[in-house]
Amino acid sequence: MTHLPDDVLLGPVRLRVAERGRAGAWLERVLGLRPLGERDGRLAHGGPDGVPLVELRERAGARPVPNGGRPGIYHYALLLPERADLGSLLAHLSKLGIAHAGSDHLVSEAIYLTDPDGMTVEVYADRPRATWEQRAGEAVMATLPLDHASLLEAAGDSPWQGLPAGTRMGHVHLYVGDLPRAEQFYVGGLGFAVTTRAYRGALFVSAGGYHHHVGLNMWAARRPPAGPDDAGLDEWTLGVPGADARAALEERCAGIGIPFTRAGDSVAVSDPWGITVRITGS
Repeated sequence: MTHLPDDVLLGPVRLRVAERGRAGAWLERVLGLRPLGERDGRLAHGGPDGVPLVELRERAGARPVPNGGRPGIYHYALLLPERADLGSLLAHLSKLGIAHAGSDHLVSEAIYLTDPDGMTVEVYADRPRATWEQRAGEAVMATLPLDHASLLEAAGDSPWQGLPAGTRMGHVHLYVGDLPRAEQFYVGGLGFAVTTRAYRGALFVSAGGYHHHVGLNMWAARRPPAGPDDAGLDEWTLGVPGADARAALEERCAGIGIPFTRAGDSVAVSDPWGITVRITGS
C-alpha cells in the first residue's frame, strides 16, 4: 500500500549538461519547449502555461552518457495531454529527420529520443485509465511496436506547435545498482507502491494507482554511478501535497537511516547511488 497521497505530482528534472545553450536549443527545436528564464544558475524550459519541466545547469566539458547508461538517469518522460499531440510530434520529428524510437506499452504510447548529452527523453500519451489492466495485482505493461500510422491519423492535419499547455512530467526512469535496496528507498522511504515487477531486472512504482511515477532498473548496475563531471541528473522533483504527508515521508526516511537535507520549504534525499529527489509541497 502506498503511503503517498494519490495526488502527488512530479516537478522539473534538473540536469547537468556540457553546454547549456546547445541543450536548450535542442529542447526548443526538437521538442518545442520554451525558455522560461534563469534561476539559481539554471535555465528553465517548459510549456506555454509556464510550468517548468526541465532545468539546465552547465558543467563545461561534462562527459556524455555512454551507450548502455550508468547508474543515474535512464530517461525523463514528458506526458502529453492527448494522443493526437503525440501524433503531431511524430510527424514533426519525421519532417526534421530526427532519429527516434517508439513503443506501445499498453497503458501508454511513447516516443524516445536522445539529447545532445546522451540522455534519453520519452514523450508519451496515456491510454484512458479505464483500459489499463491488472493481473495478479500488478499493472499489465509491455513493450510492443508503436502504431505510427494510427498516431499520424489521430493527429490529422494539426501541425506540431511545441509542447501543448497541460504537458507535465509524467515519470522518471532510473538506473540503479540493486533492486531490493532501491525498493527499500523508493517504497519503504518515499512511500510509493510497487505496480509491476514483470520486466526482467526492473521495478515500477507509483502513487494513486498510476502505472508508474518511477521506473527502476539494473541494466547498467555494473558501471560506476554518474559523478559531478558527467552529464546527468542533479535531482528530480516530487510534489507531495499536505504537511502531514511530507512529515510522514521524513519520518519513514529517518526510520530506515536515510538522511535528508532541508532547504526552505523543501527536503532533499538521495538514494544509495546518489540520485537525489527534492520533496516539495506542490
